[in-house]
Amino acid sequence: MTTAVNIFLRQAIRENGIPFDVKLNIPNETTAAAIREGKAIAYDRTAVGYSNMADLRAALEV
Repeated sequence: MTTAVNIFLRQAIRENGIPFDVKLNIPNETTAAAIREGKAIAYDRTAVGYSNMADLRAALEV
């Protein structure tokens, strides 16, 4: 373990930062579709919006 930490720290010094890419996981297709839909709704000026929970619940019939 000590050797691994030393290797990491030496590489971090050489690279002036973390010596590997830090990336978020790529969303699956269902999540990606939901993100696209949310963005489309956010920019759609004709989309219905709600200013309180009572109106939203009524629209959702909850």
